Amino acid sequence: MPKGASPKREREYKELKQEFKEEHRYPGREEEVAARIVNKQRREHGETKAQKSRSGRKVH
Repeated sequence: MPKGASPKREREYKELKQEFKEEHRYPGREEEVAARIVNKQRREHGETKAQKSRSGRKVH
């Protein structure tokens, strides 16, 4: 998980990773998929810093 993630998001990441391993989903990629899901949730809830696109405008 990236630095600055809340304990709640850290817990969600660990739970997702474990769930994927138990269900044999995404073999060998459990950590990557769990991180992508949690990062998407962080982005959607405004828990990340605003990024600028290459043109200099903020990405929504």
